[in-house]
Amino acid sequence: MHKPQDDTENNSELEYSMASLAAALADASRVKILCALMDGRAWTATELATVADISASTASAHLARLLQNNLISCLSQGRHRYYRLTGSDVAKLLEQLMGLSGISHPSPIVRTPVSLRKARTCYDHLAGEVAVRLYDSLVKKGWLQADGTALTETGRDHFSRLGIALGDESKRKACCACLDWSERRYHVGGSVGAALLLHCQQKGWLTRTPGYREVAVTPSGKLALRTLFDVITD
Repeated sequence: MHKPQDDTENNSELEYSMASLAAALADASRVKILCALMDGRAWTATELATVADISASTASAHLARLLQNNLISCLSQGRHRYYRLTGSDVAKLLEQLMGLSGISHPSPIVRTPVSLRKARTCYDHLAGEVAVRLYDSLVKKGWLQADGTALTETGRDHFSRLGIALGDESKRKACCACLDWSERRYHVGGSVGAALLLHCQQKGWLTRTPGYREVAVTPSGKLALRTLFDVITD
């Protein structure tokens, strides 16, 4: 007869896994690599070594550690290998850690560049001041549930009318309130947040700088955000 696994053993395995994950994050170079991957793109080891200001061999060791802890995944195309975050859950964890690091001091000094505070990517969705205002507006309009966990029926109807195509929600969380590390408030994450960002890019309302997280709101984007979502951008 199979003997049930002892709860103590299960707890020990969980604690070990948590400690291993924390240790993988406890290195400045590895954190730089992960933050670079927050733009949602796949990067080469050479590119990540450059952004982390480390040698190629050191970057290789760090990438192996991050792969071991399932924080990143590796994609192969021909002779090239590319690295990216494992998924939106990892991006959300990093965003929350950024927030915690910013409030760990009694009077935090905001050193975030203005361009990043205004609008940036958080993996595959929009973050920053504009995204927080958008979240608040969607809740106020009754399109998004107050806790940010789902669109309302009214919200789904309006998204459909606007032509915002929602992704396959069976593969990831449909919607979530993602804590914005620079604003200390929520922006929209999950497949809804990804669909919003993609739609705004396709419409030319937002433009991204290749290789960076900054997002710029175009003149037509300012008009659309104001008329469609009641979001005023400076």
